[in-house]
Amino acid sequence: MIAPPETIRTSTARVACDGSGPGVPAALGHPRVFLQIDEHGYVDCGYCDRRFVLIGGPADGVDQSQLPDIASGSSL
Repeated sequence: MIAPPETIRTSTARVACDGSGPGVPAALGHPRVFLQIDEHGYVDCGYCDRRFVLIGGPADGVDQSQLPDIASGSSL
């Protein structure tokens, strides 16, 4: 497995992603989606592959390249 393009640590289990960020204006992103971090401690955006990791969760501090992709609403 390879590391996701970008990892964002968050303190909330519900996050929003629109693909924008440094160097990427909102107009060039994707539709805003709301993602729920589950018991795995992280979730990946289905559009841009950005990974959101819950601070203090089971995936926080772990080598992200070793974790499988988890899109919102899916399970292992």
